[in-house]
Amino acid sequence: MSSRMSRRTFLVSAAVVAASAGPLGAVARAATRKPKVLVIGLDGCLLSRVEDADAPNLDALMAAGLTAPSSIYANPLAPTLSGPGWSTIITGVWPDKHMVKDNNFTGARFDLYPDFLTRAETANSALHTYAVSSWAPITDTVFSAKVDTRVSTPGAEYDTGTASRAVAQLRDADPDAVFVQLDNIDHAGHSYGAASQQYLDAIHGADAQVGQMVAAVKARPSYGSEDWLIMITADHGHTDPGGHGGSTLQERQTFMIAVGSALAAGSVRHDVKMPDVAVSALAHLGVALDPAWGLDGRPVQQPTPDDFDSLRGRLQSRVDETGIPASILGFTHTPPAGWSVDNSAMGTGGVTEWRGWSFTTDEFWTQAQRDQNRECNVRARGVFAVADGDEWSDKSLTGSFDSTLVSPAYPVTGGRPATLAYTTYYRQESPQKGEVLVSYDGAAPVGVKTYTADVPSRTETVTLQVPAGASSVRVRFRYTGGNNWYWVIDDVRISQS
Repeated sequence: MSSRMSRRTFLVSAAVVAASAGPLGAVARAATRKPKVLVIGLDGCLLSRVEDADAPNLDALMAAGLTAPSSIYANPLAPTLSGPGWSTIITGVWPDKHMVKDNNFTGARFDLYPDFLTRAETANSALHTYAVSSWAPITDTVFSAKVDTRVSTPGAEYDTGTASRAVAQLRDADPDAVFVQLDNIDHAGHSYGAASQQYLDAIHGADAQVGQMVAAVKARPSYGSEDWLIMITADHGHTDPGGHGGSTLQERQTFMIAVGSALAAGSVRHDVKMPDVAVSALAHLGVALDPAWGLDGRPVQQPTPDDFDSLRGRLQSRVDETGIPASILGFTHTPPAGWSVDNSAMGTGGVTEWRGWSFTTDEFWTQAQRDQNRECNVRARGVFAVADGDEWSDKSLTGSFDSTLVSPAYPVTGGRPATLAYTTYYRQESPQKGEVLVSYDGAAPVGVKTYTADVPSRTETVTLQVPAGASSVRVRFRYTGGNNWYWVIDDVRISQS
């Protein structure tokens, strides 16, 4: 075993023991303690390189809590730049809502989608909020004047000054919510590339600063009566040669490392997305999340199970696709329990991965072909279902694409309306068509929604008029076409009031 692995194994073991015994891991005691939040942003940091670096403090946090790798968007939604990235993290919504598309913040809608510290202050003006950043636009532009203290560190001090200010605030004051942004990892990525030793050294330096902040939290005289949620994240990744802004998976990488009373030590999740940082902070502070706010994030403390995510252990590596790394396990045709796929009218041949409805991940699907807007499928999480006639047609085939995804039979009460909700993303090219059909108690399916034009990533809701006497409803998603585009479905739910 290498010395690097020995060090990591020791830290993981020690941190798990500490988390299970200490305040951050004691869920029962958390209910009586005062909630506080610390968010630390590591600009341009790749989780994969954290795992390669000498980063004992980040290692310990991962061992003590949650690690959640995830990916972001690319153009035309927004480029992988700091302006859109930090705006998404701090507001809890994707760029199609906050409208930041570059580092100039032109057209930003922070009036409609303010930062999470502003939302916290609005809900409870007694809260003490603090934001400090090495990149001035974050505290000058993204965070509003409603935040109690906003500090942009002078250039000569850079991350050293940012970290020292954060440590002083955490140690000597009584903040309820703190945001800190460190910039040097991004600087090293631009200067030397993500594959360089200098990039690893920058991670090591940021890790020491993270350690100082965490130590300041734990050294507080009132720490035993406080319930801290600590989250570490990044706005984008970096290419090996250096740089970001494009659509490669490496540039689109982000993550959340989170330690808190509601999070299991050493856990890993794949359903966490960038806007969850702000929403998790608000939920932890006890701020009621108003649906009218239109937030895209979900509290990480409150997982929402999804049928498709149960397939992660069944995912396979590529078969016909050549642009997807062979090491990535990312597709299956096996549906989750209760679901089925009807391929009785499906053509033959074509690319194996996409013959009929498939279950896949962003990491796998977007690398099938970049820059065809697959990167904009931001509201699907974890494993999702996709019908991709475009990719299926990239190999010799006969017939057309005609596949139907069939849900389990959901219980309903007859004579009362029900709501069908699902996450969708649809890109159209004639004669392609997407149809949503429902059947009650096994009767003939009836259409309730048809797609023949582009639909951006969003949550769709359809009101169903449940017939009197019906006790179950089954939903069908039928995609027909050929060498056209695609349709994504995720998080399908039926509810009745």
